[in-house]
Formats: sequence, structure tokens, C-alpha cells
Amino acid sequence: MTAAAPAASPPPPALPGAGAVMARAGGENFPVASRVLPRRVRAHLLAIYGFARLADELGDSAPGGRSATAPSERLATPVERLAALDWLEEDLGRAYAGTAEHPLLARLEPTLRACALAREPFARLIEANRVDQRVSRYETWEQLLGYCELSANPVGELVLAVLGAATPERVALSDAICTALQLTEHWQDVAEDLARGRVYVPAQDLERFGCAPEELQAEHAGERLRAVLAFEAERTRALYARGAPLIRTLRGRARLAVAAFVGGGTAALDAIGRAGYDLLAGPPRAGSVRRLAASVNALARR
Repeated sequence: MTAAAPAASPPPPALPGAGAVMARAGGENFPVASRVLPRRVRAHLLAIYGFARLADELGDSAPGGRSATAPSERLATPVERLAALDWLEEDLGRAYAGTAEHPLLARLEPTLRACALAREPFARLIEANRVDQRVSRYETWEQLLGYCELSANPVGELVLAVLGAATPERVALSDAICTALQLTEHWQDVAEDLARGRVYVPAQDLERFGCAPEELQAEHAGERLRAVLAFEAERTRALYARGAPLIRTLRGRARLAVAAFVGGGTAALDAIGRAGYDLLAGPPRAGSVRRLAASVNALARR
């Protein structure tokens, strides 16, 4: 007698809809799906973005965060958020079987089939959000980079797979770019992350510059905190430079798209510098003209 399959977990009560999640794409530092790419490739990249953003929404929907979920419906406790992430991992399995429940995972199904995408990078993105439920501060730069291996680098692997360009050498270069993009967002969102009870600036670096953690709670960044954030920005810029040779290994539209990723990130760092590294007053953003100029510079650099 064959045992019955275990019943699927019920969906969490506060699942954000596809439209609310995808509306966040316009606020990213880089073009989620550059228009220089063919429509088919753009559709695949948007499907991957939808999954990654949905995972972030389920992991970040605590009060005070930039959630796409209405305040009254947010998953308020780590237990609720972990249950939602477990459900998402189940739905990822259903997506590989062609039976996903959430619209964003149903949208992902054709991409999984057409691009033969491995499940492991998606699982790492979910795991990054599980880490967020139990780790709120990082002691060292190395620990923060380890977190980015889960939260950012899988996206680059998936993008390269969609572009048909995923080699070990390219993935290693992509990891540097994706980590830099994640770190750039953390520096921009210092105040917002603090409202969620999270600090991504390594404690060792705060101590190195004599900056007390309480200084993160001020209305404006003081001299010591600005020095810390300038230091982090330069280390992040070095990661962009380490990964930028990826651009030269690609051809055609793929090359232009990756240059736009690098350009968008470095333009955001430039905006941070123009703000004098006072990131407590709000996240500085680079305009489209500056992002385009930085992308052209990344493309032309040798």
C-alpha cells in the first residue's frame, strides 16, 4: 500500500501580490531587465527578480521595513516569517513540477524549463532570509561577505545561466559584482535597516573608527560614522573593480547589460559620496543620466 503524500502547508496569511512585489523593480540601483536584451531574456530575468524580491518581502515584512504588504497584514514575528519562507521553498518545489501556487513562481516556471536553472541558487536566496531572522548584526567584514554569498551572489549565477554564459571563471567575477551591489544597498539603507533592528556595518569597523553603535540612531551621521561609511564605500568600490573584467568576457547585448549592473552600482556609490556619507538622512540615489554615464565608463574601461 502506497503512503499518501504529505499535505502541502497552507499559504501564509500575508502573501504580497505579484504587482506589489514587482513595483519595487524601478527603485533598484541597476536595471533589473535591461532593454538592450531580447524580450525573451528580459522576461526570464524579471521572473528571477520576482522570486528574489518575494523572498525578501517575506523575510523583511517586519514593522518599519519597506514591505509591499499592507502594515496590518505584515508577518510580525520571526516565527511567522520563517513559516512563510518554508512555504516559499515548498512552492519552489512545486514550480519545478509545474504546479506553483504563487503567481510569481508560476511566472518562473517557463524560465526554469527554458534555461534549465538549478534549484540551489534559489534555495540560497531563501536561506539568506532565514539568516535575517536570527542574525541582526555582523562582527566582521568577512562575516558580512559570507552573508552576501547567500543573499546576492546566487542572482548573478542565475543571470549568467539565462545569458548562456555561466562558467566558473565568470561566476567568480559575478560574485564580486553581486556582493558589491548588495553592500551598496546596505550602505544606502543604513537608517531603514536599523528601523528593522538590523545593522550591516561590521562592528569591528565601527570600533576601528571609534564610532559607538548608538551613533547610528542620530538624525544625521556624525564625523566618525561618516568615516566608517566612506571606508565601507571604498571597499565596495574595490569589489566592483574586481568583478568588472566580467564585462570583457561577454559579447553583444549581454556585455551591455552587465556593464549597466556595474555602472548602476558605482553610480550609487558616487551618490553616497556626494551626500557626504550622511546616510541617516535618507538613501541617496543616482539619477538615470549618472547611471548611464557610469555604465558607459564601465563598458569602455580596460
